[in-house]
Amino acid sequence: MDPIALLLYKSNMPEPSTSTILNYNLFGETGDLPDVVHCETIEVRSKVHDWELAPHRHARLHQILLIDWGGGRALLEDGALPLEPRTLVNVPTGAVHAFSFVPGTHGWVLTIASEMMDEALEPSEGLRQALAHPAIFPAGEWARPVMEEIFEEHAGRGFARAQILRSLTGVLLGHVARGLAGDISLSGGQDTSGLYERFMALVEEHFLDHWPVAAYADALRISPTHLSRVTRAAVGQPASHIVEDRMIREARRNLVYTNLPVSQVAYMLGFNDPAYFSRVFANATGMAPREFRSRIDA
Repeated sequence: MDPIALLLYKSNMPEPSTSTILNYNLFGETGDLPDVVHCETIEVRSKVHDWELAPHRHARLHQILLIDWGGGRALLEDGALPLEPRTLVNVPTGAVHAFSFVPGTHGWVLTIASEMMDEALEPSEGLRQALAHPAIFPAGEWARPVMEEIFEEHAGRGFARAQILRSLTGVLLGHVARGLAGDISLSGGQDTSGLYERFMALVEEHFLDHWPVAAYADALRISPTHLSRVTRAAVGQPASHIVEDRMIREARRNLVYTNLPVSQVAYMLGFNDPAYFSRVFANATGMAPREFRSRIDA
């Protein structure tokens, strides 16, 4: 087994738990990147774990899976979806996901570090917005040849290997974003200054601190009005909605993937009053946390 694969097995397969969502430590999540991307077949990891991968997420990694034959079932955020042959799975950074594969399933998993995503995606073109959505969708005729070429290049050590891997990965990301864009309402206006990306990075870092919009604007050295103008141009939503949505998304994840009491979920999310958390959650989702959890379990 190569050193990177050995690191993957040792670092990111802790004992399953229902008291917290696992944060798997794949390459690129700490320290320097050992490679441009990481490539492995679905069966390499799944066979070791009886074809079941528990709910988890990656803090700084984006993954794209291509199911060749076989299939199974996937959990993406709080939705369960079937996996069928010749389908693509888009797993954005931070998205909770789990897989239950039919034994013998064959396919490929491409793992891309967030630094690579930053390098490959032009902010003004809207690809990051499309790729931020967890999804399963049919693979076009292009998918298998591109994925196989990436894996072949990754396995070799030829001249210009890193450049070719970056370019091929960019092609794959472009096709996946195009496949997703048809199902997603993308805003026509895009922020070309990088403010939206910087704001989203700050939200990811501080949403548990319950920063108000004014604090984010201050950190970005702009006014709250300007910040909301930027977010409306990028995704059609005010900054306040984006901050709340990130909090609610984390709440939904914990209600679905852990057995923690609602009060403990509230405290984990920085709420001093569980009753207030329940009101915030109900206002955002239309149902109380316990009702939401019961519907998922039904």
